[in-house]
Amino acid sequence: MRSFICFLVLLIVSLGAAQAQQPAQAEPAQDIPSVNGESGPCSAEFTVVDADGKPVFSALVKVHIAYGFAGAHKLDLSVYTNAQGKTKFIGLPLRVRKPPVEFRATKDQMMGVATMNPETECTARRDIVIKKSGG
Repeated sequence: MRSFICFLVLLIVSLGAAQAQQPAQAEPAQDIPSVNGESGPCSAEFTVVDADGKPVFSALVKVHIAYGFAGAHKLDLSVYTNAQGKTKFIGLPLRVRKPPVEFRATKDQMMGVATMNPETECTARRDIVIKKSGG
C-alpha cells in the first residue's frame, strides 16, 4: 500500500513538471475594431504607427465621405485603434464625390493622414504614420 501511494505521488509530481515545461501558448490577436458605413462594398484597414514604427493604441481615425448625386449623402465615421494599432472601416461607397477619401488619425498632439480612392482600390490597407503636429 505504501509503495502504491509513493507511486501516485511520483506520478502526480512528474505530470506537473511535464506540464510546467510546455511552452506558453501565444496570446490571441485582438479583434480589429471596425465601423460599418452601410453604404457600399468597399473597405479600408489601417495600422497607425508612430515615427519609430511602433503601433499606436487608442488613436482615433476619422473620415468624412460625400457620395451619391451631387454629394447629397454624407458619412462621418470614426473608430479607435487596438493595441496593435489596427482599425477597419467597412461598408464604404464605391463612388465618392471628391476622390481620394482622407482618413485622419490623431492621438494627443500627433496626427497623420492616409488616402484611398474606392473607385480604383475598393479594398485598401494602409499604414498611417502619426507625428507631432504644429509647433
